[in-house]
Amino acid sequence: MFDNTTIKNPRGHRKEFQAIITEKSRNFVGREFVFAAINNFFNQSDRGYFTIIGDPGIGKSAILAHYVSQNPGVVYYNVEIPGKNRVEQFLTIICTQLIEIAQHQGTKTCVEHLGSARWNRSRNNLTTNFPDFTTEGSGFLSLLLQQISDRLQPKQRLIITIDGCDRIDLNNQPRGSNIFYLPRYLPEKVYFILSRRSFLTEKSGLLIENPVQSLDLSNYPEQNRADIQKYIKSYLKSPNINHQLLTQISQDETNFLYVSEILAAINEDIYPPNLQLYYQNHLEKMNLATSKQQPMALQVLNILVQEQAISIEAIAEKLDEDEYEIKVILDKWREFLHLESIAAEMHYSLYHASFRDWLRPQIESNIKFG
Repeated sequence: MFDNTTIKNPRGHRKEFQAIITEKSRNFVGREFVFAAINNFFNQSDRGYFTIIGDPGIGKSAILAHYVSQNPGVVYYNVEIPGKNRVEQFLTIICTQLIEIAQHQGTKTCVEHLGSARWNRSRNNLTTNFPDFTTEGSGFLSLLLQQISDRLQPKQRLIITIDGCDRIDLNNQPRGSNIFYLPRYLPEKVYFILSRRSFLTEKSGLLIENPVQSLDLSNYPEQNRADIQKYIKSYLKSPNINHQLLTQISQDETNFLYVSEILAAINEDIYPPNLQLYYQNHLEKMNLATSKQQPMALQVLNILVQEQAISIEAIAEKLDEDEYEIKVILDKWREFLHLESIAAEMHYSLYHASFRDWLRPQIESNIKFG
């Protein structure tokens, strides 16, 4: 998986990112099919965007963290860290790193003509005064990418990863602009690897004229299950472990976050607190997304909790509501749903049985939804 063609990132990863890279890549196993797909994309395309798509907790962040830990030259950005979900933070941090890379290449014009940079030697940190248009579009970023591309050796690549694209705050960007003002056109040998939850195609937030490829982890259940089995294998050797539960999890489960939290609390008579907080965050986000459709949204959620898979037509019939109104709600919950075609009709279900089980008592206890 190590890519020795990646251009050198002279300062390495920023301190706030290094901590999450270390945490997310701890006890990492498998996912070779993902890395193989990334490398194939690089070998077949001279530039482009590669997106890893998957359910909450399936391991997208861990995949990117492990990838950059094995390839130190890759530029890393994580939207999940507080304060990092707005375009101005992204462009400032990424452009600073790209300027350092350009300087390491011996390129001077990107700094001299587009901004000024100075070393703060007492703090051993680079602080950059960017021109105003740095955070108003992709112009400055595109120029830096082009200048770095121009100096790359024939087999070198510049790779930038962005984890958590579904959590980007688009409120301070013009409607229709690319997420984080990512360039529509990329120069040769420049690649972006993105990760995000499932989304509607028309809401991708990207208009690009480059090679593009997506890998949806939900399309690889056997590989996911095999990697889960590798992940929990060490626990089978531990004393006082519920081996029956471990065996069941290893056979049926494909969600890494669920497994890791269950394993952490496997000898405790409580539902993992971190998992409860995670699901509570899901519920709050679903509530916020459909705040104008209450109380119908709660009725739809109640049906999803009771059913393993159901069509829009069936939900509309149960509620005696218009199918279009039901679809509007389900579209806003896309990142938390599985879609499956059954008898030529699309059926919807909550993305994970554990989330459905957690929701059931919340609804029965008359949760405040909306």
